[in-house]
Amino acid sequence: MTLIKSISGIRGIIGGKPGDGLTPADILKFTAAFGKWVVANSGKNKIVIGRDARISGEMVRNLVAGTLQSIGIDVVDLGLSTTPTVEVAVTDENAGGGIIITASHNPKQWNALKLLNEKGEFINDADGRLVLEMAEDTDLVFSDVNSLGTLTYNESYLQKHIDKILALPLVNVEAVRNAKFKVAIDCVNSSGGIYVPALLKALGVETVYELYCKPDGHFPHNPEPLPENLVALSQEVLSKKADLGIAVDPDVDRLCFVCEDGTMFGEEYTLVAVADYVLKNTPGNTVSNLSSTRALRDVTELAGQTYNASAVGEVNVVTKMKENKAVIGGEGNGGIIYPELHYGRDALVGIALFLTHLAQSGKTISALRSSYPNYFISKNKITLTPEMDIDGLLKKVEEKYKNQPYSTIDGLKIEFDKQWVHLRRSNTEPIIRIYSEGSSETVADSLANKIIADIKEILQ
Repeated sequence: MTLIKSISGIRGIIGGKPGDGLTPADILKFTAAFGKWVVANSGKNKIVIGRDARISGEMVRNLVAGTLQSIGIDVVDLGLSTTPTVEVAVTDENAGGGIIITASHNPKQWNALKLLNEKGEFINDADGRLVLEMAEDTDLVFSDVNSLGTLTYNESYLQKHIDKILALPLVNVEAVRNAKFKVAIDCVNSSGGIYVPALLKALGVETVYELYCKPDGHFPHNPEPLPENLVALSQEVLSKKADLGIAVDPDVDRLCFVCEDGTMFGEEYTLVAVADYVLKNTPGNTVSNLSSTRALRDVTELAGQTYNASAVGEVNVVTKMKENKAVIGGEGNGGIIYPELHYGRDALVGIALFLTHLAQSGKTISALRSSYPNYFISKNKITLTPEMDIDGLLKKVEEKYKNQPYSTIDGLKIEFDKQWVHLRRSNTEPIIRIYSEGSSETVADSLANKIIADIKEILQ
């Protein structure tokens, strides 16, 4: 099954049979359901859409725009765009919602519809379930010819988004310009190939070595910005003697860096570094999800502020940020959420804040990385039979470690001093994902193996 329906939208491999792959029939059905939900929820009949550069993007965009028009909704099409740019545009356009046509870090055969509410934020669990229910309603009525929605193209949001970033008090263009950074970038031949160079130019970065910046959707490597996929960027940094490398995913909501010596800064530390800078200038709380590095908590507490953890998922992080009035938050996958601009993961604002921080620190990027607590995360999984009671199993593990600090807001997370292990059931497979973190790779792996052994013992 390559069609995945979730609360945040629908994604799948292009083609195949309806209900199996992401076909025109599925796109029409879910777009229409979301459009109806937007009108009922917001009272507005306007939706902003945008897409990344993947090969199927234009085809999916045509289906989405036409479907929305067919039920009387006005469409504002940003064209090639980024997830955070669409989020910004929803509120600027006073729209009832948004649809981002992107499968994020998935390979080129995938595409998806990511759904936003009138605040430009991902819809929550309850609303997502309602949209899924509405998609199965066979009584959908389309508009007559006099009531069709309009289609407007608006390509101004590249500049509008950049202008909003430059206007932030913590973005110091003069400091970045004076640092005379030489920057290599990998934009995986998607929308970042337009947006990242434009942002760097606006920040005064004159020397930019572009890798894979042609937005044609032909991803040169697995588009997830993980170390094993950034070998070419690392080599480019070294060969050009660049000060740093920057990588984004196809829809530009994840961000990671390469140090001047070709080593990885670590996507977990993107948020840590940006939060450190924000906290130095804006006292307040921080939030990340339960599977993100403890380093954010350390940096937050060192600044005399409070860290809170949320369930995994951007919408959960945003909810927790609002509850705790966090000044910065995000996820360990390189997702920066800076509410001073908007409540969404935004690699562009992350770049601007990070370069300001690096410029003002006077350090190399590797020296900056060395200034933070060093942790390592190990990611494992254990496969179970489909009929296994995973919740019951997690309950038994919880009982075994009841004397340790633990959380059950999303699976089970157990803390052992400054080490932790997080167990979560997969939503799509009969597996338990096991994330662990320790002061070294060996410590993290050892902790994971200990919990895996406990699970096997319980199963026996």
